[in-house]
Amino acid sequence: MNIKGRLIIMNFLQFAVWGAYLTSMGTYLANIGLGSHIGIFYAMQGIVSLFMPAILGIIADRWIPAQRLLGLSHLLAAIFMGCAGYYGMQAGENISFPILFTFYSLSVAFYMPTLALSNSVAYTALEQRGFDTIKAFPPIRTCGTIGFICSMWMVDLLGFQSNYNQFFACAAWGVILAIYANTLPNCPTSKGDAGKKTLVEALGLRAFLLFKQRKMALFFIFSMLLGVSLQITNGFANPFITSFEAIPEYANTFGVEHANMLISLSQVSETCCILLIPFFLSRFGIKRVMLIAMIAWVLRFAFFGLGNPGSGVWLFILSMIVYGVAFDFFNVSGSLFVDKETDISVRSSAQGLFIIMTNGLGATIGTLSAQWVVNQFVDFNSTEPQITGWTQAWFIFAAYALVVAIVFALVFKYKHVRGTEG
Repeated sequence: MNIKGRLIIMNFLQFAVWGAYLTSMGTYLANIGLGSHIGIFYAMQGIVSLFMPAILGIIADRWIPAQRLLGLSHLLAAIFMGCAGYYGMQAGENISFPILFTFYSLSVAFYMPTLALSNSVAYTALEQRGFDTIKAFPPIRTCGTIGFICSMWMVDLLGFQSNYNQFFACAAWGVILAIYANTLPNCPTSKGDAGKKTLVEALGLRAFLLFKQRKMALFFIFSMLLGVSLQITNGFANPFITSFEAIPEYANTFGVEHANMLISLSQVSETCCILLIPFFLSRFGIKRVMLIAMIAWVLRFAFFGLGNPGSGVWLFILSMIVYGVAFDFFNVSGSLFVDKETDISVRSSAQGLFIIMTNGLGATIGTLSAQWVVNQFVDFNSTEPQITGWTQAWFIFAAYALVVAIVFALVFKYKHVRGTEG
């Protein structure tokens, strides 16, 4: 098999690991009495993303080839996730939050760095064979989203989305990738001093000097504010949709029985919307494209608040469709903005800072804050339907996104020259 085919398999498996639990774990946690702790489980992904990718990146640069470290990391992540599943199976309804959370946290601590390591392996392998990574990598990465969707569907159809078996599914994918990673082309470590970044450099801390520039400071602040929205629906969409089961009218609807499959439309939309970005950037410019993304987040949350799995399922579907715009238009255009507006000497660090502000600080603050909001309106211990409470929570999230969008439109200044972006 040629190198592109081998990297496609790697990316498929990389995101299949994540897709096994990311959108359904909230429902399992709600079912075992930990609904009020959903936020901290998802926030842990952001917390470990602040430092673990940098630490493992240094190890890959200096001592262990990236493909072998990728395999080792996935093996450790799979072992700890398997422990989480085994504990859930043994404990039943008598789950101890500290024990389950510890196993889960150790797993994501080793998984999250593999997102960067897998990219590094792919870039190195493509460059070794003379491919242009800008052209060759995007189709390969798209297969990662397909892997995520397939894993979501598998968990749904096997009946795992509301129980501990989703952790076993995640662990199984991880073991397969741990073995497969060791068959990938070698990624040489850096022997000279040039490849030896300090922890400060690897964490992208030098890029904080960019905060001296008003435009860049505002951009990174808004990156964090928008990053607040990133993980909210991953954590709460599934338990919200499945909660309609308490209402006889909706108990047997497709959305309630197959929430993961319904939510997977978001990833389908994400895949398709990537193709629209060059046109929108060229025509409207980065500021307007990012503003479109912010408005899409408003609609994403509002449609959840207005919809239901019965006659209102079309609103859920619209929410899934706009997710592609909400996620891609900001993340991709934001990354391009950083690339365009920063000096080459700090460009990599600036990209790292963008990830820290969005997926690190923003997503962590967002999931913890969202949990607090949900806890004010939704009683996870009640047998009564909590739809009114969920609706109020979704509208609060929509209002937050709207405020961010309005302030961004008024404060962030950026002149677009048509045809020069994208």
